[in-house]
Amino acid sequence: METVIMYALFAVGVVLVIKGGDWFVDGASWIAEVTGIPKFIVGATIVSFATSLPEIIVSSIAAVEGHSILMEGVGDFVAASQDRVGMAIGNGVGSVICNTAMIMGIGIIFMPTEIDRKKFSRKSVLLGVSLVALLVLTRFGSLSTKGAIFLLAIFVAYIVENFKSSKSDSLDDDSDYDLPQVDKKTVTKNILSTALGGICLVGGSQLLVKGGGEIARSWGVSESIVGVTMLAIGTSLPELVTAISAIVKKQPTMSVGNVIGANIIDTAFILPLCSFIYGDTLPVSAQNIYLDFPVCILVSLIALVPTVLAKKFYRWQGVVLLLVYLVYLAIVSVGLEKYLSLFNI
Repeated sequence: METVIMYALFAVGVVLVIKGGDWFVDGASWIAEVTGIPKFIVGATIVSFATSLPEIIVSSIAAVEGHSILMEGVGDFVAASQDRVGMAIGNGVGSVICNTAMIMGIGIIFMPTEIDRKKFSRKSVLLGVSLVALLVLTRFGSLSTKGAIFLLAIFVAYIVENFKSSKSDSLDDDSDYDLPQVDKKTVTKNILSTALGGICLVGGSQLLVKGGGEIARSWGVSESIVGVTMLAIGTSLPELVTAISAIVKKQPTMSVGNVIGANIIDTAFILPLCSFIYGDTLPVSAQNIYLDFPVCILVSLIALVPTVLAKKFYRWQGVVLLLVYLVYLAIVSVGLEKYLSLFNI
């Protein structure tokens, strides 16, 4: 019975995080627009964070709990603290792999498309730099404060690029832009939407983190494994919904842009944020260094390099991405120890 409740609470957490993110973004976007903030700024900031809110909140809460365990100093607190932080890192990195290999892979298979090389290349380069920097900066088993600041600088560069692109798109759009409707009912609805969304995000994230920890213990595996699998897939569901919606509406570039942006946020914002929350240095596991980070780079190369060169996606990329993801899940689930032994770990 306890096992059923554990999984049920985890599922409730997933639902709360997804719906909470929708409500929060809808309400916050309306508030931003009605206060007169330019549309391109709303698009470059709030909308860019929309589908990444679950990962941000979940990883932040896991990092906070890891720091609390470390400060309490009870029992084997160092290992317990690092395990919880492993969930935070696993959620961020696992989401990059899931977004690229599964979600983008599905989108490419069903609807390969041509891309705007100029816009696509700039964001792709920023993503590539952030992933390579993450691998290099954590090669000794931790992410230092200086390393976190460097990653954060890449994130700032992404925001600047997003602002420029959104402003350019706004100037190219000659259509009139009317402020949203403002009346008592609409104001109340959107304020409640923002508040309720925020509450659901925090509450759902706590259920995911606590439930993920319980599931890890019941399986006898580390919390980082749960982070890169169940948590990563759960918090990436908004991106999957966006991808499916883009396929239905025949707008595949919308999904691609969303995935690339979400991946940059996951690597260049969430992990530095976790580092600042946790303390001076963020411990990084051998699994992250020798498996998760390299797979992030591999799937990004498969998805981005041929596309930049040819200015379009090919279905074979989607097939290869899904195959890589299945192999990755198999290694994490049943062959992790044997894989790490190849590196004398």
